[in-house]
Amino acid sequence: MCFPGVKALDQVKLDVKSGEILGLIGENGAGKSTLMNILLGSLQPTAGTMHFQGKEYAPKSPLDALKHGISMIHQEIRLVPTMTVAENVWLGRESLFTKRGILDVKKRSQETKALLDRLEIPIDPDTPVNTLTIATMQLVEVARAVSYNASVIIMDEPTSALTNVEVEKLYRIVRDLAKKGTGIIYISHKLEELFELCDRITVFRDGKYIGTDLTANFTTDRLVAMMVGRDVTEMYPEKNAVIGKTVFECRDLCREGHFKDVSFSVREGEVLGFCGLMGSQRTEIMQSIFGLDPLDKGELYLRGEKIVNASPKQAIENHFALVTEDRLRRGSVQMLSVRCNMSLAYLKQICKMGFVDQKMENKDCGQMADNMRIKAASPAQPVSSLSGGNQQKVIIGKWLLTNPDVLILDEPTRGIDVGAKAEIYKLIAQLTKQRKAILMVSSELPELMGMSDRIMVVREGNIVGEVQREEFSQEYLMGLAFGVNGKEQ
Repeated sequence: MCFPGVKALDQVKLDVKSGEILGLIGENGAGKSTLMNILLGSLQPTAGTMHFQGKEYAPKSPLDALKHGISMIHQEIRLVPTMTVAENVWLGRESLFTKRGILDVKKRSQETKALLDRLEIPIDPDTPVNTLTIATMQLVEVARAVSYNASVIIMDEPTSALTNVEVEKLYRIVRDLAKKGTGIIYISHKLEELFELCDRITVFRDGKYIGTDLTANFTTDRLVAMMVGRDVTEMYPEKNAVIGKTVFECRDLCREGHFKDVSFSVREGEVLGFCGLMGSQRTEIMQSIFGLDPLDKGELYLRGEKIVNASPKQAIENHFALVTEDRLRRGSVQMLSVRCNMSLAYLKQICKMGFVDQKMENKDCGQMADNMRIKAASPAQPVSSLSGGNQQKVIIGKWLLTNPDVLILDEPTRGIDVGAKAEIYKLIAQLTKQRKAILMVSSELPELMGMSDRIMVVREGNIVGEVQREEFSQEYLMGLAFGVNGKEQ
């Protein structure tokens, strides 16, 4: 399978058995998503054959794949925001609830509720999707995939937006599906997930098949070596940045229905982590600081001076940057090129008399793409054609070009492989040495503990704990998040 300038797949192979959970792993750009798009009929291979349930299989479209019995949970949310949960789950299958040309909306909602209850997903079927969090949307995607009663379900980074509680819920769903005979192709960059869930693991690298083995026969070192072709040691860099004066402080931030009385500060060279369960409002706090959502009350201070971030434009002018958790809708313009996406946030610096200085744009964006090790045929390649991890690198690079004082990272390594994670962590460490102040939201506690100098714990829109590095432990942090620890601020 070839794209312009890139051979996406080269003699790869993969097989999954009925009732098996097959892990699929590889660095970003290894060819995993390309192969899944071929299985779904979204792409056509230039060579090779496929067989499904003993017969030759060559789907012409995703609808054709669904008719054969193959469905997929995509890494990026593919729901229609203006529709309800029930409408999204049964989109394109309204005939199931139509009699004599009349759609039985009540019956559709009842069927959706029964499905969600069976999966133990507590969501109202009539809720508009655009009011849900990214994590809840991901669970709706799971429900939709299950609703097809498919023989094979492909899951592409299904826990990337979920917190520990929701992850356990998904694990239960996956195991139940396998027990009933469904074959699961489980794509993940989280090694602990593969060891926890999968019967076998297949490894791709640079568009090639590297090997398959029983999960029990793998060690972490062997799996990483096969995946990246090199050793990845010291995942988290040493904390040796000098922490200086306060860069940013917020006081008594409130947004009705979301959070209240939020106060904290972050200093030069510091990584301030934020943890909490799904719905804790961590992301909403960051969005309001950046001007995406309005504040009802509260004050922001940058280096001691009061500022207002009434919009993202004003936040950027105040030297703030936000790497959003939703890279598909808010982080990038999928139809534009790598170069255009990277220059979006700093156009003001490269525009002269209303025209973009293309020479400067090419130089700056090309250098940043090299620094971020973005795998693309050229800077002109559309972002939509990149792997999820490379898209994330484009977004981070875009904001670094603005040279921010305060960098907000919301799930910065979501969907990024082990090797790329180590690179991002190294980059964050370099930024702290440049006296940048980092606010980092993550659902992965090991990541937060490995990178943060302090961690703020958020529960139900309130900061319920500030934990120093020497006090870090998963049990203590989760206890605060659930409200079972006595020591709260």
